[in-house]
Amino acid sequence: TESKHRRCGGDLKTKSTELGSAVTGSPLTAVLPASTTGKKSIVLSSETRKELAKQARVAKEERKAQIDERHKYLVSRLADGIGLSEQQVEEAIISDDKFQLIEQFFAPSGLKKLLFFYQDVFQQKSNASLRSDGSTNSLLQKKLFITMGSTEDFTGTCAFFLRTSDKVITASNVSQEVNFGIFDCTEGNILQGLEFFLSQIMIPALKSQQNWGAVKEGLKNSQIQDFLYSVDKFVGTLSSSRQNIEGKIQLTKVDVDIYVSNLQNPSDYITAG
Repeated sequence: TESKHRRCGGDLKTKSTELGSAVTGSPLTAVLPASTTGKKSIVLSSETRKELAKQARVAKEERKAQIDERHKYLVSRLADGIGLSEQQVEEAIISDDKFQLIEQFFAPSGLKKLLFFYQDVFQQKSNASLRSDGSTNSLLQKKLFITMGSTEDFTGTCAFFLRTSDKVITASNVSQEVNFGIFDCTEGNILQGLEFFLSQIMIPALKSQQNWGAVKEGLKNSQIQDFLYSVDKFVGTLSSSRQNIEGKIQLTKVDVDIYVSNLQNPSDYITAG
C-alpha cells in the first residue's frame, strides 16, 4: 500500500504524520504520551494539533490515491485471513506511517517479506480528556499495522507476504509471485502457533506438492522422504517440549536492589558470588 516517496521532504512528512497519529480529541490541546525512556509529555497548542491533523488527512488521501490492483490483492488476502472487512483493512493500511514498506516490497529486488501484526495495542480514546497528571485515557484495542517485526512485541496474529524472486511486482503477476500466510500466536503463545502452522499448514502443503523442481520423482525420492520425516520429527519434539513447559515455569520479578545496594567494591562482589 505504500508508493515510492520522493526523498525531498520525506522525513519531515513522516515525522509530521507520526505526530498527527498521536493527536487526541481534546478541543484545546493534544498530549503525546511520555516514552518508556522517561521523557516528558509534550503539550501541543490547538493550532499545532489542527495542523498536524490536517497533514495526517492529506497523507491518507495521497496514499488512498496510490491504491492499485496490487494493494487490493494484499487487502483481500488480509481481510480473508484475519477476518476483517476489506474496507477496514484498507483504512488501517492508508493510516499506517509505514505505508512506504509496501512499495518497497513491490519494487524490483525489493523487500523479501512484508509483515502485518493484528493484536491488542493501547490506543487513546477518541474523546480522551486531559487528566490531572497530563496523561490521557487509553484502552486496549485490536489494531492491524505494518511492522518490520523487530520493534513491537508479538502477542497476536502475524500475517505475512513473501516473495521468492527479484521481479517487480505488478498487477498481473502479484498472485503468482507473492505468497501469503498466517501465523497465529494469540496471547503470545508462539510455540503453539509455530506447531499449528507447521503441522496443519506447511506439512500438508509439502506432502501434496507435486513439483519439487530439479529433484525428480517427487515424494518417491528418498531425499524428499528424509526431509519430510525430519519435519514431522521436529513438530513432534516441538509439541512435546511445549507441553512440558506449559504451566511449569513461572518467572517472577526479582527486586535486585536489595542484593546489590550494599556492594561497594570488587571484594563485595566476590563475596556475594
